[in-house]
Amino acid sequence: MLSERPALQVSINGATLLPLDDSPLDAVQDGPDTFHVLVDGVRYQAVILSADYPKKSFQVRVNGNVYDIRLADKYDQLIEQLGLAQQHSTLVKDIKAPMPGLVLDILVEPGQPIKQGDTLLILEAMKMENVLKAPSDAVIRELLVRKGEAVQKNQLLLSLE
Repeated sequence: MLSERPALQVSINGATLLPLDDSPLDAVQDGPDTFHVLVDGVRYQAVILSADYPKKSFQVRVNGNVYDIRLADKYDQLIEQLGLAQQHSTLVKDIKAPMPGLVLDILVEPGQPIKQGDTLLILEAMKMENVLKAPSDAVIRELLVRKGEAVQKNQLLLSLE
């Protein structure tokens, strides 16, 4: 049994520009990040410059013009309409050891700006390497451990500002 494909549309700031199901649209992938798109007989070259899949945001160059794009399905739109969209991430000031272990490597230094998801340090515990990542964008304020140092659970490893 085939399921019916949901109607797709392109909209910018709430204004519908193109109902994709009613218009001839053809896209061919030329390379890993390059596409040729044909819409109503007009040819476009699109190159994906950057992609953040968890946030559904992309930077795309179309015929030489760069656009920042955020995708939103009906569930994303409903969450936003209900006012449930996450407005602010929790600000974390301290990174603590989640378990006792040995600091294998430290990949940051004081004063260094970091982005959410950047690797901060690697902690070995029970013969396994545990990568500790930045919970949000911040700046490294202070390192409180050294490479090769043994740490206890909940010991402060570094602080952020």
